[in-house]
Amino acid sequence: MNSFPSTKAKRVLAALIRTGWIIKRQNGSHRIMSKSGLPDYVFAFHDNEDIGPKMLARVSKNTGLRIEDL
Repeated sequence: MNSFPSTKAKRVLAALIRTGWIIKRQNGSHRIMSKSGLPDYVFAFHDNEDIGPKMLARVSKNTGLRIEDL
């Protein structure tokens, strides 16, 4: 498996929305994301924050996000 590149949080959020996740509610930078058939996911990053490869792998594990989705 290829490793994820470092990227901005707003790009990851856009990819999650494109893949069917919706923002259920938001409190500051904490967004509660929801997708049918999966448990809710808390996306807690500021839009211009860099997300590194390890954290992206963790997001991927919890949401099903793939490198191609970015």
